[in-house]
Amino acid sequence: MKSVEITARSVEEAVNEGLEKLGATREDVEVTVLEEGSKGLFGILGSRQAKVRLELIINAKYKSQVAKNYLQEILRLMNVEADIHIDVSDEENVRLAMYGENLGLLIGRRGQTLDALQYLVSMVANREGGKWVRIIIDVEGYRSRRENTLKSLAQRLAARAVDSGRRVVLDPMTPLERRIIHTELSENPDVETHSEGREPYRRVIIVPKR
Repeated sequence: MKSVEITARSVEEAVNEGLEKLGATREDVEVTVLEEGSKGLFGILGSRQAKVRLELIINAKYKSQVAKNYLQEILRLMNVEADIHIDVSDEENVRLAMYGENLGLLIGRRGQTLDALQYLVSMVANREGGKWVRIIIDVEGYRSRRENTLKSLAQRLAARAVDSGRRVVLDPMTPLERRIIHTELSENPDVETHSEGREPYRRVIIVPKR
């Protein structure tokens, strides 16, 4: 439900009733007053009720809830139990962190299952319209650990490229992992990076600067 029309004795009462139905706060909706309403003579004769339309604003907070609901449905179909914590850091980034027991199957080899899950959830959340929001899904801090591992790997292989004077070819990685490598070495004055190949075999190349 993205919008409701409510009729009540006053605009304020109609708005409050609409917020309750949508499960939203005043900041989450746009309110259009369709009819102001009036009390009439002696507050009885000729009175008209107020009518308002409340429409949810399609922002990061809204999409985070869509993403969570869809993710919960996937977990239900998989018979997997997990707590999902939402972090909306800004209007461009949403993080869903899952915690529970035996969640390794949600990660998969090198996070491939997690990446696929993240892609699906992101597509569902962003088809609601509005500004595109980056959806990140994590399991028990896996992405943070993996990011730290990749950063260390990037620095180590960059040093190897400089010492040997030859380019270093990394194993195939997901777009997100390649981005971490590129970003980590973007300010390294001794090397430059680029990607080669086609998915899913696309990989990062570290080249020493001459």
